[in-house]
Amino acid sequence: MLVAAKVDAEHPWGPAKVVNSHPGVSHNYLRNHEFNMWFTIAVEEDSKLGLQGTLDLLQELTGAESIRQLPTLKLFKIRMDLDMEGGTDALAKSAGEALEPAELEKQPFDELDVAVVGATQGDLPVVSEPYADAARLVGIPVECLLEHMNGMVERRLLRRVAAILFHRRAGFSANGMGVWRVPDDKIAEYGPRMAAFRGISHCYERPTYEDWRYQIFTMAHGRSKEECDAILDAIEAEMPGIQERATLYSSTEFKKVRLLYFTDDFKNWEREHARV
Repeated sequence: MLVAAKVDAEHPWGPAKVVNSHPGVSHNYLRNHEFNMWFTIAVEEDSKLGLQGTLDLLQELTGAESIRQLPTLKLFKIRMDLDMEGGTDALAKSAGEALEPAELEKQPFDELDVAVVGATQGDLPVVSEPYADAARLVGIPVECLLEHMNGMVERRLLRRVAAILFHRRAGFSANGMGVWRVPDDKIAEYGPRMAAFRGISHCYERPTYEDWRYQIFTMAHGRSKEECDAILDAIEAEMPGIQERATLYSSTEFKKVRLLYFTDDFKNWEREHARV
């Protein structure tokens, strides 16, 4: 779940430390908005607190004025598609056809899936047989492990196994979260069109609240803040029905890690902080 919170702007590090302590928090940033703390959090299905209970507790522990769940209602894009040779014009241009929203329904899984996740999550070792140790942990031959992982991709339990591009080291050091208020009857049209821009890596439809009225989220990546602005300006120029836009830039990265699933850390956190 993506979460936006209003915390003490003068003293954000205390609330950040509390939020970061949760093992399901993978990203946490300070951004230039009234909703100034943005983090992603996951909880286990059998959590005694549940997602909303966990957020209620975090709001109490951080003293946040407001804390809002921003689930993905439609996923239009999640992919880095950067142009390493082209300039700003290449990033601020549609790459082609509008993208179809991705399917988000929960998929069934079993104990073998859990074992495979536990054995393969994290970095792959740089060795000639990178899956040998994982297969040994699961208790199956390497060929069976790879076959099962391919099946998990087909069942949409596993998105991909891939190398990670550290985009800041590659020169794309700026990112801006452009959020958009559009007529409700334009969301299905504008979301895929926004997602088609080369400089956009993430594009979603999310819910609105009385204190948060933007339905479409886009993440623009560029070599500078000015380049991110140019990407978002190009989107705005192409879609005259947009009613309002805000661009949120991060000033502090409080946390950025990859989650480890099916560990005892989740239950231990609830036991320590909520006595459950």
